[in-house]
Amino acid sequence: MAKSNEGLMALSGSLADAVEAGGESTVTVNARRRFAASGVATAKDLILTASHIVEDEENIKVTLADGSELSAELLGRDPHSDLALLRLSEAKAKPAKVANGEPNVGQIAMALGRPTSEGVQASFGIVSVIGGPTYGRHGGLLEAHLRTDAVPFPGFSGGPLVDVEGKLLGINTSGSGRGHSLTIPIATAMKVAASLEEHGGVKRGFLGIRGQMVELPESSQTALGREQATGLLLAGIEKDSPAASSDLMVGDIVVGFNKQPTANHDELLALLNGDVVGKATAVEVLRGGKVESVEVTIGEREVQESRGHHRGQHRGRRNWRGHWGWRQRR
Repeated sequence: MAKSNEGLMALSGSLADAVEAGGESTVTVNARRRFAASGVATAKDLILTASHIVEDEENIKVTLADGSELSAELLGRDPHSDLALLRLSEAKAKPAKVANGEPNVGQIAMALGRPTSEGVQASFGIVSVIGGPTYGRHGGLLEAHLRTDAVPFPGFSGGPLVDVEGKLLGINTSGSGRGHSLTIPIATAMKVAASLEEHGGVKRGFLGIRGQMVELPESSQTALGREQATGLLLAGIEKDSPAASSDLMVGDIVVGFNKQPTANHDELLALLNGDVVGKATAVEVLRGGKVESVEVTIGEREVQESRGHHRGQHRGRRNWRGHWGWRQRR
């Protein structure tokens, strides 16, 4: 029994040390009328947080772990991943240490937050899901995500998910609003943060097509030379869009994009990233039972503003599933 207690005490102590270590880079972000939320220092003057908690872009206050309060400016936001990047008025934050390697299902993870002046708060759990593309809080497609059973207490959005050494595994958000926690993996989050720092936003590709997922007969799979059960039947092509300027035709079945199979809407959306914007890209289609490759110069998708939404947020999920992007940025 004594040895068992010693093991529990050692585990308890290591978790407390991890919270202390991770808490040094966990900050309070006060940028909305309701209670404050959290953020993570990624550099001495940079704070990564959740986009949806930055409601007041002109009067952002950040409280560091040592209690000092600094003003901050919004460098950029990406509603699709629900991430925003802030620059502090002084380079006084302690940057978080990033965990080595990829997280594993079953590993211990803790959600941290600092929504009040009472100090860092923590919730204990394990990584329960490591997933691919999913729809986030505002309907935007996330290329990857984590889920844990750690409780997302009020004000934890924008705070870190850390491992047993207090190292950063990801950034927590309030997910899709259905009461569960969703975490943006740190590799994805840092990629978004770099784009926000450099460009103030994240580029995403635009095709300008409408379609419906359909089953592929065995003959089509034989023509493709691979097992692929579904494709995307083009039901419409938007006027003056990249697709309209190409040889794509209504009735084509899109089965691949940029040398990658596309069996459904989400797979195509995930491939329409900033890397392909402005580039001539091969779209693989089935036309008359034969496989053809159509070259399309990918446009840049523009996120439209609408009344009642923060700057940069989109109008709804319908456009994601229908047109694979809104109007083209010009």
